[in-house]
Amino acid sequence: MINFLTLQETTPVTRIVAEVRRQDRTFEAVQDRPFDVAQDRPQRIEIRLILEPAGVVGEQRLRKEVLLNGIKRRVRDLAGLFNAVMFLPQDMYVIEGPPSERRRTLNDALTQADPTYADALSEYGKVLSQRNALLKQLQERNGDPDELSFWDEQLCEYAATLVRARALALSELENLAEPIHQDLTRGMETLRLKYLPSYHPATYSKEQIGLPMDTAVDLTSIGRDAIRSGMSTTLERTRQEEIARGMTLIGPHRDDFSFLANAIDLRLYGSRGQNRTAMLSLKLAEVDWLQQRTGEIPVLLLDEVLSELDTERREDLLTRVNAAQQAILTAADLGMFHQDFCKKATMWKIVGGTVSDLGI
Repeated sequence: MINFLTLQETTPVTRIVAEVRRQDRTFEAVQDRPFDVAQDRPQRIEIRLILEPAGVVGEQRLRKEVLLNGIKRRVRDLAGLFNAVMFLPQDMYVIEGPPSERRRTLNDALTQADPTYADALSEYGKVLSQRNALLKQLQERNGDPDELSFWDEQLCEYAATLVRARALALSELENLAEPIHQDLTRGMETLRLKYLPSYHPATYSKEQIGLPMDTAVDLTSIGRDAIRSGMSTTLERTRQEEIARGMTLIGPHRDDFSFLANAIDLRLYGSRGQNRTAMLSLKLAEVDWLQQRTGEIPVLLLDEVLSELDTERREDLLTRVNAAQQAILTAADLGMFHQDFCKKATMWKIVGGTVSDLGI
């Protein structure tokens, strides 16, 4: 059960507080995160957005704080504490958008399902920044390229964890999304999700040519050690080019994945309706996937998504939402919900910041 508390605060501080009660299991301590969580009492999660001076006259910056039961935590420490699948209007454009949006979608799902993935993602980002700084330094001032060896080893270690986890997750999501997509398209389309690495994630000789980014690779049969070794070999081969450009050219931060409907790449040739249906299939599959991975049914959060769908797909979505354990939807038009749905749901109206029960 989730209860959101509305708190009035004077600007420049905004607070969102939620109480989460879990009946199925207790939270386990992960590495250095000793959460003291009792199974029979709600947990208080608080997010603060603080607008403060940035050090330059007239400029401000937004700072975020996260607290669990009154104790400040890192955002990544809360991964998996409250699992949710969020579907926003901008998610409709993930397929045709830049690769960074597709990576974000996959990262958001994996960080909830696997705390070790969240750790690896954070550490990879730190190592990548250090390595890029060194590459920039070598580009501008010359120096010994062997200085990269330490950062190469660290980068490959975390990259192998990320690539392997993404490949397995994408394969599992595809298996769940395919029947949903078949249902939503009335059997007219099959859906495939293909991982597109920025390099061939297996060991090969320096004479071999790396794969272009638009070449899909089945990574489910490639082990973590092979992925790490393959990236290490590729970094050696591309070292001079990376120094010349002052940046890391391969790795999970450059990877992508594609949506194929009837073997057609939707990013290149998909219609707006096809892309929306494929993304909807993925999000609905993510609900089942998170349940399988964690043993807990996630909360489904849908923000103004119904207005982005045609009538047929809207009805399909509401039918599936009806079967969800807990879902929260927002919409500007009550007419988007059919009568049977309204009878089952609890409906609120928000006007001028005031929340009232519609009593439907």
